[in-house]
Amino acid sequence: MLQHVQPRPEGAARKSRNLHVGLATCETEILAAQKLRYRVFAEEMGARLPTRTPGVDRDIYDPFCEHLIVRDEDAGRIVGTYRILSPSAARKVGGYYSENEFDLTRLQHLRSRLVEIGRSCIDAEYRSGAVITLLWSGLARYMQENGYDYLIGCASVSMGDGGHAAASLYNRLRDQYLAPLDYHVFPRAPLPLESLRKDLAVEPPPLIKGYLRAGAWICGAPAWDPDFNTADLPILLPMGKVDERYAKHFLGRKD
Repeated sequence: MLQHVQPRPEGAARKSRNLHVGLATCETEILAAQKLRYRVFAEEMGARLPTRTPGVDRDIYDPFCEHLIVRDEDAGRIVGTYRILSPSAARKVGGYYSENEFDLTRLQHLRSRLVEIGRSCIDAEYRSGAVITLLWSGLARYMQENGYDYLIGCASVSMGDGGHAAASLYNRLRDQYLAPLDYHVFPRAPLPLESLRKDLAVEPPPLIKGYLRAGAWICGAPAWDPDFNTADLPILLPMGKVDERYAKHFLGRKD
């Protein structure tokens, strides 16, 4: 179980919320996280989420995942979540979720040390910075306590404009952040970059910006996810490459 972390107040005028981060310990907490995911992805973003239970985002990977949650203790609500698929759990379920979108053959040698994260979302009332900070602190502690070396995930860019923003963003970022060839993965449904604009001035979404600042690589061209109507960038973060400022903040690493 992860330790609880109390965030710093975000300003003198704002009431400090009693937020705690940790792994879900019961089915009730997992269900609340899955309901939050449904509200954000389906109701807010319009994703098509096939589910047997109305209002719940659940797929075949969920029973094998650990669920990192941020709870507002005073309100009794789960307000942020990540799901985590460990290497052993990935073997049990037959692979990583990312393998539905990308050929991960070149990462085969990392599998015993590779943790997948996904389904990151935060309640609309709590998107001020404190919750994502707690989620990242929880992820960092999870990786450190379990001795894992790599984080992988898909970072999404909206396809609301047909993909031009996503193509432009990838074109802008790849020179600086593209992984070495040995770590490249390949989209199963590639975004048609050759037919999209690549010159738009697009700011990276906050989550992608955070990953890149922490030291993550982009491992190849984006894939199109039709269910979420997003272009997904494959992100790999070697823990040994984490920027020193992030290491001090999230891992407590000293000089």
